[in-house]
Amino acid sequence: MERTSEIIFDKLVYSCAFETYRGHEEFIPDHFLGFQLSGETHAFHDKGKTVIKENTVVLVRKNQLIRTVKHPSKNEKYQFLSITLDQETLRQYAAENKMAAAERFPDIEKLFFEPDEFFRGYFVSLLPYVDKTKTATSRLVVLKIKEAIELILQSNPDFKNLLFDFSEPHKIDLKEYMNKNFMFNVSVETFARLTGRSLSGFKRDFNKAFNTTPKQWLKEKRLEEAYYLIRHRDKKPSDIYLELGFENLSHFYYSFKQKFGMTTSEI
Repeated sequence: MERTSEIIFDKLVYSCAFETYRGHEEFIPDHFLGFQLSGETHAFHDKGKTVIKENTVVLVRKNQLIRTVKHPSKNEKYQFLSITLDQETLRQYAAENKMAAAERFPDIEKLFFEPDEFFRGYFVSLLPYVDKTKTATSRLVVLKIKEAIELILQSNPDFKNLLFDFSEPHKIDLKEYMNKNFMFNVSVETFARLTGRSLSGFKRDFNKAFNTTPKQWLKEKRLEEAYYLIRHRDKKPSDIYLELGFENLSHFYYSFKQKFGMTTSEI
């Protein structure tokens, strides 16, 4: 299966694929602006599923977990181009333009844009770097990120409340968050950060909430979900083990037999 994910310069990433493939869980530490050049990206997150269709611009929030499936179109390969809006450049832009977040940006706000001539022209201007016909200096990289910020704010000035919110993730409800995100195969340290806690604070609060350790709870929760999907939704283990956070099928089979005392075929 031929596919690539290439860092063109330190903030610009180009993804390409000729066949459908499932990406790994990704922790998104910074906002990024992306453009679906061809094909579709199916993104799975704590609020469900988002389909990014061809010729769509999307702003992806920082500090979240995403799993993707990348689908080429019938006639073209999959292509997605994204530029990271890093914290240093955002802080610099905010200081230069005397801008600050006035209130918390709502979680339900739509983050898609119509690919108007400004956004389309912007991403076209990045293609020479993908094609290696042009090399970006560090100064030019900063200018291209600031240009992206300008376009986002031009589309909706309220996006300043998202881009220039430099606060740490606030401490959120642990039970609710873990029950929505247990299927993501990321470290306990990442879960701690995303719930607004230090690692020690996360482990302490987790024990109070669930009366067990994070690793043990995650394993049990994933196995219980697997049992439900196999028994009541007629799912095949090979179709769900990755979606539930297991790294390989043999480990899944072993853990399942160990917990339930029977194989997946026996239930």
